[in-house]
Amino acid sequence: MVGQVLFLITIFMGFAFCSGRCSDVYTRSDFPKGFLFGSAFSAFQWEGAVDEDGRKPSIWDSFVNSDAGPPFVIDCDGYHKYKEDVRLMYDMGLDAFRLSISWPRLIPSGRGPVNPKGLRFYKNLLNELTRHGIEPHVTLYHNDLPQVLEDEYGGWIDRKIIDDFTAFADVCFREFGNSVKLWSTVNEPNMLAMGGYDLGASAPKPYIALHNMLLAHASVARLYKQKYKEKQNGSVGITCFAHWMVPFTSSEEDNIATQRAKDFSLGWVMHPLVFGDYPEAMKNIVGKRLPSFSKEESDLVKDSSDFLGIIHYTTLCVAHKSKSRNKDYLSDMRASLIPDRFIISFSWTAFGNSTFIKFDVLPWGLEELLEYIKQNYGNPPVYILENGRPTNHYSSLNDVERVEYLHAYIAAVLNSVRNGSETRGYFQWSFMDLYEFLSYNHTYGLYYVNFSDPERKRSPKTSALWYTAFLKGKTQEPMNLTLSSSSGFSTQ
Repeated sequence: MVGQVLFLITIFMGFAFCSGRCSDVYTRSDFPKGFLFGSAFSAFQWEGAVDEDGRKPSIWDSFVNSDAGPPFVIDCDGYHKYKEDVRLMYDMGLDAFRLSISWPRLIPSGRGPVNPKGLRFYKNLLNELTRHGIEPHVTLYHNDLPQVLEDEYGGWIDRKIIDDFTAFADVCFREFGNSVKLWSTVNEPNMLAMGGYDLGASAPKPYIALHNMLLAHASVARLYKQKYKEKQNGSVGITCFAHWMVPFTSSEEDNIATQRAKDFSLGWVMHPLVFGDYPEAMKNIVGKRLPSFSKEESDLVKDSSDFLGIIHYTTLCVAHKSKSRNKDYLSDMRASLIPDRFIISFSWTAFGNSTFIKFDVLPWGLEELLEYIKQNYGNPPVYILENGRPTNHYSSLNDVERVEYLHAYIAAVLNSVRNGSETRGYFQWSFMDLYEFLSYNHTYGLYYVNFSDPERKRSPKTSALWYTAFLKGKTQEPMNLTLSSSSGFSTQ
């Protein structure tokens, strides 16, 4: 045990040499009053109980049970263990928690009758959170489209989805709005449209799909403002996947390709929300394959988000790629996206067969991203809704590399706030080990979940204790972490 403590002390002392422009020492009190610290999971990845109490399949159920998907599904059985999990959140000291509503659990047929058991579950979960003083941040759509709507008209590639999604949101606002002040409509539409409709890496044409997601988001935001905002006083935003990108070389071609890649990824979503239309680079390259907004649609989408949710994990290098004969999203971008160790691939085979997935600690990338949003999109309110580092699920609970990552990236957020970014919250991904879409052997949790145990026992990792100490205003110096006989570690 003494050796373990000395090991931890050595590791934590090493944080003085963390990568990037991050502050070595900070506390929670350095952040503005009202700044939210939380964690997150999504319904499909946490709940389990996929065939219980009236829930019907989503497109992800179909995908993971297909030859293209992973060989099995794991879950945390959160549907039955939500009270235990909320208690852990409370004990950690979380201000807020990000979760999603499973559309096929609440409205199993995609439209029509509400499932009373699904309704009761979400009311109970939200009540449990608010009873413990934890602010729910609810995502309406986190990749789990009811399969029945996919079968009927192809889901997001048909404009029928706009009315169905708005009706689903109406139920959520009506039933849960008194407990929820922060609503995200669609989770990472840019990644979903690319992965699901261009590359085949996600469950079930990218430009049409994202266009409909933006229109559906704007329809839902208008509904909330017209029908609910005055009484419930909440906010509606959208969540965007956002790598930071830097040129691979100093060549003019790579510099131009980097800006083009930013327009094709972040700008794909943000330009319509801020300016009412897609970036010029996209319109020039994609041409008639890129849907256009009518004047009415442009006015509807522009300024439809009260805030921007950001999902950020790492920074990529961008190299110019020659024009291709292919007519798909990545070919249109004309850029190679290159992480530190490998050229990025979105095929299931590449991720599923990886022996290790690693994000380097590059916190300056998050600072640059937030500065870019501030300078180019009017400095909107921002919530970092996912940020974290994966480790092998079966590795040690002493996840010091995750602590190093969190320490550096939270410092980057603080630097950005001090530099004028309207960032108002940070949500670590994920609270516990979950079923992960890209590599089920690599998880992001602060808590380890024993998926072989019928009880799905939760055990805190070192990162859980570090985050707890930080959230409770205690210094994160190594001497504040000691071993305890019950859980392996405790905070003092």
